[in-house]
Amino acid sequence: MKPKLLGMSLLQLQEVAADLSLPKFAARQIADWLYAKGTREISGMTNLSIAARTALEERYQIGHTPYIEKFLSSDGTKKYIFPTSIPGKYIETVMIPEYEVDQVMEMGRATICVSSQVGCKMNCSFCMTGRAGYHGQLSAAEIISQFMNIDEAQELTNAVFMGMGEPLDNWDEVSKVLQILTSDWGFGWSPKRITLSTVGVLPNLKSFLDNFKCHLALSLHTPFDEERAALMPVQKAFKLEDILSLIRRYDFTGQRRVSFEYIMFSGVNDTKRHADALIRMLSGLECRINLIRFHSIPDLALQTSPRTRIDDFKARLNNAGIITTLRTSRGEDIMAACGLLAGQER
Repeated sequence: MKPKLLGMSLLQLQEVAADLSLPKFAARQIADWLYAKGTREISGMTNLSIAARTALEERYQIGHTPYIEKFLSSDGTKKYIFPTSIPGKYIETVMIPEYEVDQVMEMGRATICVSSQVGCKMNCSFCMTGRAGYHGQLSAAEIISQFMNIDEAQELTNAVFMGMGEPLDNWDEVSKVLQILTSDWGFGWSPKRITLSTVGVLPNLKSFLDNFKCHLALSLHTPFDEERAALMPVQKAFKLEDILSLIRRYDFTGQRRVSFEYIMFSGVNDTKRHADALIRMLSGLECRINLIRFHSIPDLALQTSPRTRIDDFKARLNNAGIITTLRTSRGEDIMAACGLLAGQER
């Protein structure tokens, strides 16, 4: 099979141009066709010579992956199903709309929730994706195809890497996608339109923070090491203390934000003791906490906290000066596999 141009960085496209004896500036022309214009055919790259296009077509393909099915929620959320390069394995991509005025169907924000792996290695006890196992990495082409092949591709305002998989466990490919999204030769998005959610994979977390100004969302779920290890085995490899120590080295007082994802499990992590430990742990760090109701998973004993307990927990954190919100569940009726829904959180 021919290599895919889609998902290539400018440096890689320069190597393609050099390999075909094209001038160096041809790489930017190809990038413009791929990402700004979204061409589906190499023959459509009309500012390249016919000979250049012929040479490209002989050696490469564009490499888009169309979705094969979609589901629409009653709240406007859409779930798209994409095939992958792994036979018989699929990923889910979710588009979450927000409207400017209630009951007026004029889209204000359209957020895409993208997958980065086929399954996940992290094996968090509360995650359906992790329970299904890990099957492979998505290529940059497969990840960027999610942005470019949903119906709302031209309307997207924001992106969250919160779908299937751990983005920092596929950092080589995810970092290329972030380059494409934020570079002037790519999509030209502001980094503040993008949030990457992670369980805290070191040292790739450091690479992300050093090289990109996108927002960071850390899956936290409890301030206590032993409890976190029981919920999230990755705690044994990457200690919360080390993750927070790294985060504190960076400036989050400007446009870049750090937030902490906290699923509320009844009787597990929703007590005053947990809230007070969070307050101590995050003291002096410019951040926010997103509380998330948990949606039950078959054969799993964990249940969501009662609303009154969530409200008390939230108030205690807010009163201590930590901005704390309760995330609204979206698309529950289509069971979207997206980190924005509690049952699918890493």
